[in-house]
Amino acid sequence: MAFRIHKILNNNAVVVLDDGKEKIVMGAGIAFQKRKNDIIPPSKIEKIFVMEGENEKFQQLLRTLPEEHIEIAEEIISYAEGQLQAPLNNHIHIALTDHLSFALERLEQGYRIQNKLLNEIKVLYRKEYQIGLWAKQLIKERLGIEIPDDEVAHIALHIHTAKMDAASMNKTLRQTTLIREMVDIVQAELGVDMDEESISYQRLLTHLRFAINRIEDHEWFHSMDDEMLALIQAKYEKEYACAKKIAEHAKSEYGLEFPDAELAYIALHLQRLQKR
Repeated sequence: MAFRIHKILNNNAVVVLDDGKEKIVMGAGIAFQKRKNDIIPPSKIEKIFVMEGENEKFQQLLRTLPEEHIEIAEEIISYAEGQLQAPLNNHIHIALTDHLSFALERLEQGYRIQNKLLNEIKVLYRKEYQIGLWAKQLIKERLGIEIPDDEVAHIALHIHTAKMDAASMNKTLRQTTLIREMVDIVQAELGVDMDEESISYQRLLTHLRFAINRIEDHEWFHSMDDEMLALIQAKYEKEYACAKKIAEHAKSEYGLEFPDAELAYIALHLQRLQKR
């Protein structure tokens, strides 16, 4: 299908009208030496977008941000969709591009980028973090900028929240922050040094994430008979007390209520952590 250029946004992006609807068409050099009403060669078209409700914002980004930043963001998105074998929400084209360009500018100006949730993101969103590491290499090769692992984690979070079945960025950050706070409580209460690479640590984080999800979605929890519960409370008294402290924090700060059986399962995870 042949499109005529309605508006040129940058060298690689134009707006076309299709049945009276504005669409953004992207491709390398698609607008090079072109003017309004020129026909776009179909071979040049790489992506076509309809940004429901966010068309103007996306057009503004494409007009104002450095083209190399936009190109890199699009390459990361395409790579992520290939790795995850699923399309991402269209909003990622705005969210990641805007975030990445701002981060790159800050790094070039000598600012430090920090991410307090780095360790948790590494464990909870492993696939997305690997995509972020691929992006780190791409940015170094293309722009000569070395992004820190903290920024890799920011990219991973953007990719995770753009998955079609994922929670919003706010909800994901809230959950990940709560898990970070729970880990801090465990370290303070049990005096254990967390080895982020250990299987026990990774299992604990994954378990906490699923538990929080189930509470927030009002889903059914694994039950535990009273005898088993009493046994864990007695045998792993210190760990169960720590799990209780975690639950008290989740209730007072986030309004989440953990059932007793869930505290017992967390206590078992904590016991494994210490055994290591």
